[in-house]
Amino acid sequence: MIEIDETVTAADRAYREGSSASPTTRRGWLVAVAEALEEHRAELVELAQEETHLAAARLNGELTRTAFQLRFLGDEIVEGSHLAATIDHADPSWGMGPRPDLRSIRQAVGVVAVFGASNFPFAFSVAGGDSASALAAGCAVVHKAHPAHPRLARLTAGIVVDALRSAGAPSGLFALVEGQDEGVQLVQHPLVKAVGFTGSTRGGRALFDLVAARPEPIPFYGELGSTNPVFVTPRAWELRGQAIAEGYLDSVGLGRGQFCTKPGFLVAPASADAARTIAETARKRGDAPTLMLTPQLRESFERSLDELAAEDGFVAVVGGPSIAEEAPLTLLRVAAETVLARPELLEHEAFGPASVVVEYADEAQLGAIAALIGGQLTSTVHGEPDDEVDDLLAALSERSGRVLWNGWPTGVTVSYAQQHGGPYPAATTDTTSVGAAAITRFQRPVAYQDLPQDLLPPGLRDDNPLGIPQRVDGVLVTPQRAAAR
Repeated sequence: MIEIDETVTAADRAYREGSSASPTTRRGWLVAVAEALEEHRAELVELAQEETHLAAARLNGELTRTAFQLRFLGDEIVEGSHLAATIDHADPSWGMGPRPDLRSIRQAVGVVAVFGASNFPFAFSVAGGDSASALAAGCAVVHKAHPAHPRLARLTAGIVVDALRSAGAPSGLFALVEGQDEGVQLVQHPLVKAVGFTGSTRGGRALFDLVAARPEPIPFYGELGSTNPVFVTPRAWELRGQAIAEGYLDSVGLGRGQFCTKPGFLVAPASADAARTIAETARKRGDAPTLMLTPQLRESFERSLDELAAEDGFVAVVGGPSIAEEAPLTLLRVAAETVLARPELLEHEAFGPASVVVEYADEAQLGAIAALIGGQLTSTVHGEPDDEVDDLLAALSERSGRVLWNGWPTGVTVSYAQQHGGPYPAATTDTTSVGAAAITRFQRPVAYQDLPQDLLPPGLRDDNPLGIPQRVDGVLVTPQRAAAR
């Protein structure tokens, strides 16, 4: 516990020391990390290949995404919308009685514990989304290394620490710890004020329960499990069934099926015998079995797949035995009546190259299945303009963080409107771990009443020295609008 206590205490000290840094200064810290990662690209990718079995092209793309994300969030904190700066001037004639001068703004929570993912060694790991958004929020980060790629975690963390130091950031603003016991101690430390997690439902729920049991419960932003169902209308399959089959197989197999947004279920018309078309397409393609990230993940995948295949009504249409560490693509088919009778089967996640084709007899079953699914990161509809899918889309929007039309869920771009999260068990909150809004997870609103201008945070002063958007007496005032006044 001594090592964890020293690390977290140093992080808290760094957070407080860096709390007065301007948004421009903190953007410089993030950009420095992005540049350092790109400078060390070759050695990072080489080591990542050794530890994850992922291809160099995939890893290079992921590292590019990670650097982009750091720069993107750096620009976002300078723009300032994430601070939600709001000013209500004193008003003696306010409708419910005299109003004092009230001003609110979002501020960093403090030290954030981040648990990286096994399947994205850059984008959702040491310098990935949770770490980047916590640093952008003004927090310090203590990252718990994932055991799937320990040497890469150490190398990446060293690069991040050196980059922050060279950019003038406080010592201790970012640190790495390793070990399962250390992870438990980390989330229980009283100076840790929030936790970011990406991983399995079992592991995430265990940490979630530990956090809830603390004397001072704190926010736990966990991304856990999702089966990401895809619904296909009869008309869509009739017009472009082969293209849907190809896209489905591409999405299921991407990253060896180890994407959190992999479509675990495809709900398609039985009349078209969609499962047969998909199976024939898969056999023609002849995709070779592939190495999964770790032997432990492959064993877990096989157990999960065996459990699903043993259920009444589930029939394998593509698949075969594993070869050493390699996992083949496996597709099952099942009638809609089976999952309607036992909706818990729709939550069965096989994290790897496997998926289930659910065949429905009539379109009413599409909506019935949608009404029974649990919380999802994504849900997808493949349809045509004249299809009546309003009710289907409405049902899916209640249960999903992202709803797609005629696309595939594997791929989560970093942008302003992105939502990567969803109702439980997809995530433990309704926030997003990707995109501009990810920053606000690690902030909390604070209101100031009747403070003099010189004691207010810069973002709440009337002269707006940060040049950020402010909502003044109910009216949004942007820097450009303020200048026009």
